[in-house]
Amino acid sequence: MKIASAIVAVLLVFFGFNSAFVVHEGENALLLQFGRIVRTDYKPGLHFKLPVIQQVMKFDNRILGLDAQPERYFTSEKKSVNVDFYVKWRIADNAAYYRATSGDELQAAQRLTPIVKDALRFEFNSRQLEELIAGGRKDITERVRQQTDNAARKSLGIAVVDVRIKRIDLPDEVSESVYKRMKAERLQLANELRYTGQEAGETIRANADRQKQVLLADANRDATKVRGDGDAQAAAIYAQAYSQDPEFFAFYRSLSAYRKAFSDGKGVLVMKPDSEFLRYLNDGPGKQR
Repeated sequence: MKIASAIVAVLLVFFGFNSAFVVHEGENALLLQFGRIVRTDYKPGLHFKLPVIQQVMKFDNRILGLDAQPERYFTSEKKSVNVDFYVKWRIADNAAYYRATSGDELQAAQRLTPIVKDALRFEFNSRQLEELIAGGRKDITERVRQQTDNAARKSLGIAVVDVRIKRIDLPDEVSESVYKRMKAERLQLANELRYTGQEAGETIRANADRQKQVLLADANRDATKVRGDGDAQAAAIYAQAYSQDPEFFAFYRSLSAYRKAFSDGKGVLVMKPDSEFLRYLNDGPGKQR
């Protein structure tokens, strides 16, 4: 009797522990009964199931990573490139994921890898090498993410969160030809810019020389006009002064002539005593006519 009670107690404990399970944060749970999916919508917390005949499969609900080996692809001009990439994914549909992979994360990564590679191959085959080097990675990765996400959701119950290209390596012969072409293009661009600069410089210098000639001509014209006006005013003043006192004006002009003739103190003049030049030195102003 005691043995039977003990066996019953053990069975009750066993079935009690076997009928309860806990779903933690960051987990998904799937309930199976004889291999058939019964329930998939468990939230974190304590749940119960039928002991023995029902089993629980738990999956990681966090974002998982796939770091694949570098793959060689060909561009639209048939040039090969080695592409190193990685993928971020998570389980989107527990039932579909279980049917496709039996809940094995390694098997899921192995089945997801060719889907991503096929999408990358299509994108690289439709682009030229120059476009890839110039910065077409962002557009490629977004298109690949969309394509692989659609395919993986349907076939694997997986959502592709992100696809990133870590590195694009060119074979040595391809790298050399690309660098030579890029160097030639940059040299051509530099020559065009240099020619454009020289042409602009010649145009600026020609315009400056023309403006210089115009400014000098205008300045000379204005200066000639000012000098002409000054000479005319001086002549008018002289004429007015002469008309007011002709004798004084003649005396003033003689003094100016004397100052100019004897300015260096070494000048010698030989002339007649009655010379008009000596008029004001001999007799004084107004005495000789």
